[in-house]
Amino acid sequence: MSKSVAENKVISFHNVYKTYANETVLRDINFNVQSGECIVLVGHNGAGKTSLMKLMLGLTRPTSGQVEVLGRNPAFSAAVAQRLALGYLPESVAFYEAMTGREVLMFYARLKGSSISECENLLELVGLGDAAKRRVGTYSKGMRQRLGLAQAMLGNPQLLFLDEPTTGLDPILRQHFYELIDELQKDGATSIISSHSLHEVEARASRFVILKSGVIVTMGSLDELYQQATLPVRLKVSVAEGQASRVADRMGSAVNILYVNNESFHLTCLSSEKMPLIRHISSLGEDVQDMQIMPPRLDELYTYFMRAGEE
Repeated sequence: MSKSVAENKVISFHNVYKTYANETVLRDINFNVQSGECIVLVGHNGAGKTSLMKLMLGLTRPTSGQVEVLGRNPAFSAAVAQRLALGYLPESVAFYEAMTGREVLMFYARLKGSSISECENLLELVGLGDAAKRRVGTYSKGMRQRLGLAQAMLGNPQLLFLDEPTTGLDPILRQHFYELIDELQKDGATSIISSHSLHEVEARASRFVILKSGVIVTMGSLDELYQQATLPVRLKVSVAEGQASRVADRMGSAVNILYVNNESFHLTCLSSEKMPLIRHISSLGEDVQDMQIMPPRLDELYTYFMRAGEE
């Protein structure tokens, strides 16, 4: 590893195992996170995502192996000060219901050494400015989730840990939530997100870590996962109205055409066949009005890696 890469490393796992009683929930975990990355942990319930987060936050210790966050073991008391640089939003947020939203946020601000003005700004930012004086017991689940996000954002954290962060949020608020995360990312924050909502994180992650039964099945960018999976590419070819069947016939019998409708036809090919096929479609001339290339979506890649090795 080069010196510059090593200096940018903010999280590292080396041969980490985690066992509770007789159950091993994490096995041989090895990966690094670089400063400024957005890492998304993907896996079914019980795959080990939350266990990984707890290790990074220092809430639990590995049974064996080594975890480092910002150059230290996060579970040691000497690392308490570094937690001021961390923000954490758990899957299920729980606040004292008799306190107002402002009081809750000010309580956490005192722990982090943040200012009252920052609390006011964050409440406005997450859309709770008008509800700041209301008791948390009157908040909906979505409002509590937004208050949890404001708490996690206190102190402009260097590392942000988000466990199923958009639970209870409607589509508009989900979009707003990720816009806030994008802004933190631009300021240099590193994000670790655990999510089942694959369509939400597909375009945002630097890398995905796919877990199954406590083991990392694979990891990489969307492009890298696509290359690993060798799933077929889908192409949609648009033509003049009523011409789809005639143009599809010109493709030849060797092409795998999925279906044909009035104005387009859909086909698939392997990645290695994509460019020759595109050239062939282009050679059809003015019969072709448009062509859309659709690589596998994240949910398809996830299903592929979950099923790999089962047969």
